[in-house]
Amino acid sequence: MRKMFGFLIGVFVGSLVGSTIALLLAPESGDELRSELRERGQNFIGEVRQAADSRRIELKDRLESMRDPRG
Repeated sequence: MRKMFGFLIGVFVGSLVGSTIALLLAPESGDELRSELRERGQNFIGEVRQAADSRRIELKDRLESMRDPRG
């Protein structure tokens, strides 16, 4: 759990740094940039949800195998 939390913090910090650099170096107009950042943010949230769902399924399966009296 600690590794997963650390990974998510790293992803969050990395995305903040990346978006800041993108804002500073972007050759696009403000509207185009905001649109692209919004889309990237939505993609990022989708990826985080997918990773969380995957981990939840993995942990649920592990818990069920531990509860199974056959082993």
